[in-house]
Amino acid sequence: MAVTISSANLQPNMSHGDVGVKVAQMAKDQQKIEGDIALSLINAAAPEAAKAPVGNTGHNINTTA
Repeated sequence: MAVTISSANLQPNMSHGDVGVKVAQMAKDQQKIEGDIALSLINAAAPEAAKAPVGNTGHNINTTA
């Protein structure tokens, strides 16, 4: 038993250019998703801001040692 593949059946119908536009749109959407994921990872890895000191503890410095 022999299996043959006809190359004419493998060619996409690109007569109207619909395939190229759809591929470009899907690539753009994929890049947007990957960019959003990268930004969320960067934001998650950023250190939290230091909290402001409460009261005056540590503000008085003895200069007459």
